[in-house]
Amino acid sequence: MRKGGAVEIRWLEAFVAVAEELHFGRAAARLQLAQSPLSQTIRRLERELGVTLFDRSTRSVALTPAGQALLPHAHRVFEELELARQATRAISGVLYGTVSIGFSGALNHLTLPPLTREVRRRYPDVTLNLVGRVMTRDGVEQVERGALDVAFVALPVDPSPVVRTRLIAREPLGVALPVDHPLAGQEALDLADLADEGFVTTPVAAGSSLQETALRACVTVGFRPRIVQEITDPFMILTLVAAGVGVALVPAGVADVMPSGAVFVPLRGEPTYLLNALAWSAENPSTVLAAVLAVAEEVLPTPD
Repeated sequence: MRKGGAVEIRWLEAFVAVAEELHFGRAAARLQLAQSPLSQTIRRLERELGVTLFDRSTRSVALTPAGQALLPHAHRVFEELELARQATRAISGVLYGTVSIGFSGALNHLTLPPLTREVRRRYPDVTLNLVGRVMTRDGVEQVERGALDVAFVALPVDPSPVVRTRLIAREPLGVALPVDHPLAGQEALDLADLADEGFVTTPVAAGSSLQETALRACVTVGFRPRIVQEITDPFMILTLVAAGVGVALVPAGVADVMPSGAVFVPLRGEPTYLLNALAWSAENPSTVLAAVLAVAEEVLPTPD
């Protein structure tokens, strides 16, 4: 950086936009700028720092090593600005800021809405950034690195020095069947009755606790499920069941959102529970996060 120079916040904002989009046109649209002024801003920042931040060609944009080194520091600048805004507004008694919440989808239809409704009612100046299709492992990793403030996950999670969890619900597993399946009319089923069925599930590599819990339940009664289709979106699992692709082990809470063409049937015997929880980082200093977690304690208390 040249002696006596100063980097402006708007330059860093432009840099982050291009670094995340890796496309000047999309970054300009995100910032509501024309592309030419955005390019000039990036060149001004590069002159001020004395380095090249992007490798540019007619077809692609990539971060240079200097750009990669700058990006986490630029993110930290905006995180500190957000914390400063929260702190100054808190003094006046008004809670203000943004909290990012990760959730999987249909599996959270009983837990996400009560929390978001109450947060919006109490803290109208708080912005909720809701991120869908977040599986447990991904949610924990994003909380750990600060990409999410809170994530809906299922227990157990891998140990982490900073991530904390709290149980919010226990849901027994049941089975989703096509409506014309021979067992669809039963009041309850033994899990072993499904040993020869093809299963629709979340991908093994996705880090889904539902998939791990379902696999464990099947192995306990003497079989490994035959996977015929993997898909990340929990509601799409139900849709594929309705389409006759296979059957699925799902928590009882989704019985209320079954698509036409599929039915939910409880399982007999000792129940296998999906343990729903919230995850957050103990190192996250956000006052907004603390307020959201306090609301969650009230509307989503830990079950006995």
